[in-house]
Amino acid sequence: MGRGYGRGRGFYPFRGVYWLVEILILLGVLYFLLKLFLVALPYALGLLVLLPLWKLIRARPRAFGPF
Repeated sequence: MGRGYGRGRGFYPFRGVYWLVEILILLGVLYFLLKLFLVALPYALGLLVLLPLWKLIRARPRAFGPF
């Protein structure tokens, strides 16, 4: 991971003083994604209901014009 980590030490996540900060950030991201999913779910379900209804009631094209 570059020169800042020294020779042979590698990169170990959740090491040192900042492991609590990393876990809090991870929990915050997961919480945000869950809330985003819960907000978007009704809109997606409504779209799934409205699209088949729209296809059923739309006007069908005719081969010989408007008459």
